[in-house]
Amino acid sequence: MSNSELMPIGVFAHRTGLTTSALRFYADSGLLSPVQVDPDSGYRYYGADQVERAVALRRLREIDMPLTAVEAVLDAEPGDAARLIDEHVAKVLGDAAAVRHKAASIKASLTDVPGLPVAALKGPVLADAIEQVLTATAREPGMPVLGALRVEATREAVTLTATDRYRLANRTLVPVEATAATWAATLDGDELRAAVAEIRRSALVRIEATPHGLWLRMADRDDLHCRLLPEEFPDYRLMLASLPEATTRVTVSKDLLLRALEGHPGERITLRVTRDGLEALATEGESLRVPLTTPITGQDLRICFELTTLYPAVSTAIGPDVMLDLRGPDQPVTIRSADRGDLTTLAMPVKPDHSA
Repeated sequence: MSNSELMPIGVFAHRTGLTTSALRFYADSGLLSPVQVDPDSGYRYYGADQVERAVALRRLREIDMPLTAVEAVLDAEPGDAARLIDEHVAKVLGDAAAVRHKAASIKASLTDVPGLPVAALKGPVLADAIEQVLTATAREPGMPVLGALRVEATREAVTLTATDRYRLANRTLVPVEATAATWAATLDGDELRAAVAEIRRSALVRIEATPHGLWLRMADRDDLHCRLLPEEFPDYRLMLASLPEATTRVTVSKDLLLRALEGHPGERITLRVTRDGLEALATEGESLRVPLTTPITGQDLRICFELTTLYPAVSTAIGPDVMLDLRGPDQPVTIRSADRGDLTTLAMPVKPDHSA
């Protein structure tokens, strides 16, 4: 390679986003050696064919990959490289979870205030409830409360609630062991979601509140901690109280309704409810009929939803049949089990899709 085809270290640094000091370090480490070093001046020169490797090296270091792992990725085939990157990410996430857990223990030890027993619940039931309710969350920058779970406990019940502004999911659980405590807080949804697997494997989970979070105490397993969020949770009770009465009630098979939604070709779906049944309308006059479990009560109605809003609300419903309480084309629909009322989801419709 002629001198005219080589780049001085400064030019190469600019091309790759690496500093000259980093390039010297990587050269000394054997990860990225210059093509040529001037014997008199000591100037280092790099080739254009090294740019891709240098950029990949920089990007791997940006995700805090150690040098030995970086070298293995750079020299591996694409499939093996992807696997090594996944293994690194899994380790980082695991380390972060361990640090979070230790930090929670440290914070709990900083105060002499004992934890407040909130309730004891069956682990598998609590795990299912968390997963069901968290389907109504969203990750939105600047609004962590939309990814959170609201927990409210009384002697008689523990209520879980989440909302992303387009859905609101609410489930009430009966404690195995009640306490005299009345407690409410908003918890980090991601931390609860990460704890679900361990919760499900525990026959009994004791919930204990602290000033900084919630402890999940489980026999024969490490205790898990979920932090509290300081943001105010939306006043969902006021919203529920202000809902008008349902004008139409429809009861259908959950599986058949899901099948109709899965077979719908568009991103929006229009439901037409008449005395003859429920239809999922598509473009060009196509429709999918969903047989009713019981005759409808109330008025005929046509209402439109985003598929990403309606499908999760139906799929998490408990039991074989779901009941839809409809209030009009611009009002939330209530979706719940036809014979169990402990899980309720509200889904917001959208403006009618006139192409359907």
